[in-house]
Amino acid sequence: MDSLMELIALLEKRAQQIRSLEERADKVIQEQGDQEGYERIMREKATLLAELYEDTRALSHGFDDMVDARLERFSQSAFSSLKVGSVFFMSALLYPEDHKPGDLNDLERFIETLRGMKV
Repeated sequence: MDSLMELIALLEKRAQQIRSLEERADKVIQEQGDQEGYERIMREKATLLAELYEDTRALSHGFDDMVDARLERFSQSAFSSLKVGSVFFMSALLYPEDHKPGDLNDLERFIETLRGMKV
């Protein structure tokens, strides 16, 4: 159970970092019109997500395969966005097409799923 709580804590921290980056990026582009700054922050977001699988592997080991696969998908999508260099792709990471402002993103929903797991 301790490793689940550690995994949730690590993911919550990462989700918070990503939300903070997104808020900064929005401010940079909306208030300052700084496209380069926006792109730099989106790359930082994508990099955090790309590193997620590796950063969580030790903690996610031994859980349902779904946990490991989901973490790997988060990272793979982020790696893909960095590889193609698409800022739009980077900004859309974690957000389904039907996402509405104020809704949880995919990482936050995944954290909620983990909270409901019985180990």
